[in-house]
Amino acid sequence: MKDSAYKEAGVDIEAAAGLIDRIKPHVAKTARTGVMSGIGGFGALFDLKQTGFTDPVLVSSTDGVGTKIKIAIETELHDTIGIDAVAMCVNDIVVQGAEPLFFLDYFATGKLDNDTAEAVIAGVAEGCIQAGCALIGGETAEMPGLYAPGDYDLAGFTVGAVERSRVLTGERIKPGDVILGLASSGFHSNGFSLVRHVLSKAGLTYDSPAPFLKEKTKLGTALLVPTRIYVKPLLAVLKESDQAGYPLIKGMAHITGGGLIENIPRILPDSVTAHIDAATWDLPPAFRWIKEAGGLGLHDMATTLNCGIGLAAVCAPEYAGRIQEILSEAGETVCQIGTVQARGAGEEPIVLHNAERAWG
Repeated sequence: MKDSAYKEAGVDIEAAAGLIDRIKPHVAKTARTGVMSGIGGFGALFDLKQTGFTDPVLVSSTDGVGTKIKIAIETELHDTIGIDAVAMCVNDIVVQGAEPLFFLDYFATGKLDNDTAEAVIAGVAEGCIQAGCALIGGETAEMPGLYAPGDYDLAGFTVGAVERSRVLTGERIKPGDVILGLASSGFHSNGFSLVRHVLSKAGLTYDSPAPFLKEKTKLGTALLVPTRIYVKPLLAVLKESDQAGYPLIKGMAHITGGGLIENIPRILPDSVTAHIDAATWDLPPAFRWIKEAGGLGLHDMATTLNCGIGLAAVCAPEYAGRIQEILSEAGETVCQIGTVQARGAGEEPIVLHNAERAWG
């Protein structure tokens, strides 16, 4: 039978339908309370009332994975990039106190390859499982002529909820509070244009041994370690309250594009300054390597990369120990990385101490 005109133009509707059948088992694994519909409808239904919130505020976020996706494409390792897409969204809403409820993905390519697409979306489903949210829909777009052969793009959108009285805005942060840092799993999903530039200058390929690891690991594999999802450990902390009935954590910052320098001030009142001591944690080998190989200055490091801290949380000093205990029991590596002080005239909202000594 003659192919349809649309297929001759480069769009295979049958392949797209086959992909839906292949991803249904992955989607089913993410089911949670509130989901009212399966994939395939014009819109996805979710019953917020079923989740048990009393006076909920919805919190939403959308993001992609940047040029890290080029590494997944060039190494043909597609199974974790979907975790990154989920992480970048759900970490952004949990820092405001929200529990992620559902997620939708957008996968676009020039010519649909169902093996690749299934691997990517299976990673999205895994990220949703780690975050406790449901994958309830998405879009697969085949757009010949827009993407080079083999290329694709991935983005996501999440919605969560938090009780109105438990929203984290940072407004309660005051002098004397402490700043806790949760370790990252690597570069996460930011700064990869810089990473790729440094690799090119150094004459390395993704098949080269990772120069910052002792074990024999290909560089591409090492760089694709997915963004850490902090949702479940943080939600466990946020269930507890201080003596006034507020959450133990006053404010949190997801350390993404802009690094420590630009993200932490986003949660601070104008009256305070965050003093971060770079000597309180070890700069991971991957970051030390890229600093040396790229000849990066301290400002580039602190405004482009997470430098080993994927998330910062601010709390009163008397609750720091309890928060660290809960997070450590959940498998997080956490330490006190700074303090909050009154902001002096002309002082920046964040001051980074000891970076030259600690980072070299």
